[in-house]
Amino acid sequence: MAASTGVALYPEKMLGRRKPAEPVEAGKAVPDGRLRRLAENIDALAGKDERSIRYAHEIADLRRMAATELHHICSGFVDCLNALLTRGMVELDPPVFTEDSYQDDSSHLIQLNVRGRILQIEFRNTPELVSTEDFRIPYIISGSVRAFNQILLDRDVIEEQLLFYTLEKRMRMWRFFDPRTYRSGPFDQDYLVSLMEQLL
Repeated sequence: MAASTGVALYPEKMLGRRKPAEPVEAGKAVPDGRLRRLAENIDALAGKDERSIRYAHEIADLRRMAATELHHICSGFVDCLNALLTRGMVELDPPVFTEDSYQDDSSHLIQLNVRGRILQIEFRNTPELVSTEDFRIPYIISGSVRAFNQILLDRDVIEEQLLFYTLEKRMRMWRFFDPRTYRSGPFDQDYLVSLMEQLL
């Protein structure tokens, strides 16, 4: 049998103990220029956040104004039509709609009723501040226009077109869109006349 030399085969594991960890070298200092750029970028975030908040407020104000504009188009149409009618009248619900009436988290409904022939306009905020999901022109409010009478209801048929408040290059406007024919145009009195004519 060979004599023991007294030297461990694995010196790092002597007597069941681990070899002490060597000291870690201290990290190098970050250059002043890099720190300065980081500080400038952090400071710039404040400006970006302020602009984002300001833009969100502008969109909220614009939505309230757009809602009152939509009601104004409808009430103007009803007033002009009622002034010409000699029997009966067109009913508008709600009769008044102000900027304070607009709720960001709710759907809104405007209804025109003439002897059971109904135009129903529903609209609400887009989930994002500005969207192009359902229409090629950016918009901030979306909805639908439904036209129906008792005959259409009996057939389980309701004419429906889409409605958007769009942010166009030179103007902002309410615009309808017919997904069947891809026809689009301004939501105005001419459009309301054409819808009402189809119900009579």
